Amino acid sequence: MTFHRRGLVAALALFTLAGPAFAQAQATPPKPPADPEAERIAYLRSHYTKYEVRIPMRDGVKLFTAFYVPNDASPQKRYPVLLTRTPYSVGPYGASRYPRALATQAFEKEGFIFAFQDVRGRYLSEGEFVNVRPHRDNKRGKEVDESSDTYDTIDWLVKRVPNNNGKVGLWGISYPGFYSSAGAIDSHPALKAVSPQAPIADWFWDDMHRHGALNLQMTFSFFAAFGRPRPTLTDDTEWKPYDFGTPDAYQFFLDLGPVANVEPQHFKGDVAFWKDIVAHPNYDAFWQARNLLPHLRNIKAAVMVVGGWYDTEDLYGPLRTYAAIEKQNPGIANTLVMGPWPHGGWMRGEGSSLGDAEFGLPTSPTYQELGLAFFKQHLKGGPDAAVPEAFVFEGGANRWRRLDAWPPKGTKETRLYFQPQGALTFQAPTAAQASFDEYVSDPAKPVPYTQDLSPGWSKTYMTEDQRFASRRPDVLTYQTAPLEKDLTLAGPLEAELWVSTTGSDADWVVKLVDVNPGKMPGWTKEQEQAGERNRGAQQTLVRGEPFRGRFRDSYSQPKPFTPNEVTKVKFVINDVFHTFQRGHRLMVQVQSSWFPFIDRNPQTFVPSIYEAKPADFVRAMHRLHHTAAQPSALKVNVLPALDE
Repeated sequence: MTFHRRGLVAALALFTLAGPAFAQAQATPPKPPADPEAERIAYLRSHYTKYEVRIPMRDGVKLFTAFYVPNDASPQKRYPVLLTRTPYSVGPYGASRYPRALATQAFEKEGFIFAFQDVRGRYLSEGEFVNVRPHRDNKRGKEVDESSDTYDTIDWLVKRVPNNNGKVGLWGISYPGFYSSAGAIDSHPALKAVSPQAPIADWFWDDMHRHGALNLQMTFSFFAAFGRPRPTLTDDTEWKPYDFGTPDAYQFFLDLGPVANVEPQHFKGDVAFWKDIVAHPNYDAFWQARNLLPHLRNIKAAVMVVGGWYDTEDLYGPLRTYAAIEKQNPGIANTLVMGPWPHGGWMRGEGSSLGDAEFGLPTSPTYQELGLAFFKQHLKGGPDAAVPEAFVFEGGANRWRRLDAWPPKGTKETRLYFQPQGALTFQAPTAAQASFDEYVSDPAKPVPYTQDLSPGWSKTYMTEDQRFASRRPDVLTYQTAPLEKDLTLAGPLEAELWVSTTGSDADWVVKLVDVNPGKMPGWTKEQEQAGERNRGAQQTLVRGEPFRGRFRDSYSQPKPFTPNEVTKVKFVINDVFHTFQRGHRLMVQVQSSWFPFIDRNPQTFVPSIYEAKPADFVRAMHRLHHTAAQPSALKVNVLPALDE
């Protein structure tokens, strides 16, 4: 969930030596190569003046804020404010210390008053920090939440910062994206443009869980550092990643055993939020209060929600945030931008590839130009940015699409049905008698979610070649015949599984996969001789989603499976926009573990998996049924071609 401002590599100056200067150059030691980061900081120092202030909130708590004013600002040349509120520190601290970047270089050269604030209870801001602080409707007096803190901050900035033009933009990625969404509620009159990017929307789905299943890797990769308490105000910004003590993450988490061992063996009381996670295994009032979506109302600013199709942390957030703002704030300008990026990838790197997927063009600059045009229009009175309702990247076809709605209008709902012998068709199964596929799910040998064994959290697994999984006996694989024409899926997916198990609990993981033809069009012997990778028969992951079966009827009130009783399990999978090209196959894989991204289900029902004992982890036989009466399927939305 972290996102840090990083410097972008500057171009090195070129020069030519000629005539007498050449001899002099030979006698003069060469200058060391330019340091792009130092040059970037030098540019900021020469063009911006830094200030540090403590802004009082309505309850008296003061929030530490740093802001940078262009040096040419004057009563005749006023600038708008771009505000970011963050729990990750506004450092480096000190008026003489400048960060490596304030935004992209294009934003810095365009000129804004860049403001950054430590949110309540973090680093040098006073007060108590609350993870994803619940929003309060109908606040009275000195009651506060992130909406009121944003309002009070904006009010102070437009009244006190010299030579501002009275207009404010609010933006941030990941956790700062959440603060952007929250700050848009009951908008301050000066707030004219908001861009929540990879925002948290509901922490039972974003980051922490996937349909009730714990994101185990995030627990160690993020909360082991972020979740440690701050006893006093501090400017110590050192991020201390968890030391796994091994390069093999799969083995580390296998050796961990039940998640009940996390606290006594590793955290030992130092990670406060882990206690909240363990105390609330179901979607109870604690998590429901951290659902921001129903509160996204009374937004007056223009909004641009940004997300990545391959964001392993916050994909649910931008999709649901856009939809909630669209529904609850009729008439405002509200745009969704979705590109082929990992978490925050639109601001890091060029975005031409990710893992085993290639996109054919640099995609990040396209968004960066659009984002700058959006803020210039609404904060500077610039030309109409011509921002569409939805600006989305279509995978497979590798192209940007401008749409007047998301999901796009005109899609046709249909189903892909699982069939015997691993077939996948648009026709429902016809078998009247028992027809199923089965596999043994063994918690001692869980299916890995990636081939990458390194500790930490893989950021490229969402595009990874799935042949390593499809060859396992505990992964069911279904695929279509080679497609005779392109097939475009747009919008949410929904798994409709008829299952049974010899256990009393189970997870179900459904993955949508694009299978290349064995012989790739255009592949040449010259490419092979040059050592280029032949992607023939590659099984590229398009979307995957786990579901904790105990929540099939209610996320608040889990219940066990009755052993060997056929039961329907139905759950929504995050949106896709992908074209499976002719000659390709569409594949769906079904399995019951995705380790160690998702913690292991013991397959014995216990009131809380956080309290499961080693004896609760048992092997179980799982069946996926496909008969006329029990037609397991994946519900999809097909976008017709222009000639259909």
